[in-house]
Amino acid sequence: MLNIPNLLTMLRIVLIPVFVVLFYLPVSWSHVAVASIFAIAAWTDWLDGYLARRLGLTSAFGAFLDPVADKLMVAVALVLLVDTNPTPFAGFFLTLPAAVIISREIVISALREWMAELGERAQVAVSVIGKIKTAAQMLALVLLLYKEPIGDFPTVETGFVFLYIAAILTLWSMVIYLHASWPAMQRNGAK
Repeated sequence: MLNIPNLLTMLRIVLIPVFVVLFYLPVSWSHVAVASIFAIAAWTDWLDGYLARRLGLTSAFGAFLDPVADKLMVAVALVLLVDTNPTPFAGFFLTLPAAVIISREIVISALREWMAELGERAQVAVSVIGKIKTAAQMLALVLLLYKEPIGDFPTVETGFVFLYIAAILTLWSMVIYLHASWPAMQRNGAK
């Protein structure tokens, strides 16, 4: 149970309170720190899966914990960003994709749980669209957390673009998962 991939996953969960404290810390470098922590978390999300497959260290515990750690970090980052942008314009344009992304994660997690109980977990395996969505989402959040332009590069505006791309891919991947699982749901009484 305690192997390198699972330790990396647990590290992401342990970093969440540190992330929150640094986010609200009234120092000039906090945005760099939170963007860095989020980038590290995104990188370890990829790395733990890669190592688990490459080293043959996959486990039921890791399969459970990895998506939980990812969803927790993303949900916390989205909530913090919405919280610090209370103006109607910025708040709405952050709240809409945040609500879509968090809602989709809840729906797909519940769907995966139910499909696993039915012995049909393969019907809701991670798709290529889901992986692209995750990449766009992680990039968006790093840019939005960083906040400051990098030279002439508009990090916030680019972050918003990628957040909306992630939200659209989120809905698209949800439709794919629901469509793939529909026959199993019909066979098992969801009519």
